[in-house]
Amino acid sequence: MIIKKAILAVLMTAALAGCETQTEGQQRATTGALIGGAGGALVGQAIGGNTKSTVIGAASGALLGAVVGSATTPQPRGQQLCRYRDRYNGSIYTAPCDDRYYNGNY
Repeated sequence: MIIKKAILAVLMTAALAGCETQTEGQQRATTGALIGGAGGALVGQAIGGNTKSTVIGAASGALLGAVVGSATTPQPRGQQLCRYRDRYNGSIYTAPCDDRYYNGNY
């Protein structure tokens, strides 16, 4: 009975999460957290064989999955930063990349 309630709770949470409007970065982080949490729970259960190991694995996997999902989100054109050197005094600064970067002529 408890397993059925847990499965129902997970399905309801996933259904409600799908209704929310998110940016691509948030969506990738959420997906990464869900996949990482599930994988971490399986690994934790396989290694420890008890509830504590499963919970620790799920939490660790969710955190790692969210970080990886967020970090691998491609930046939209015009929001990437490039490093430039000032031709007069040689100082280095960052600014949005210009078209030479996107065309491969840098």
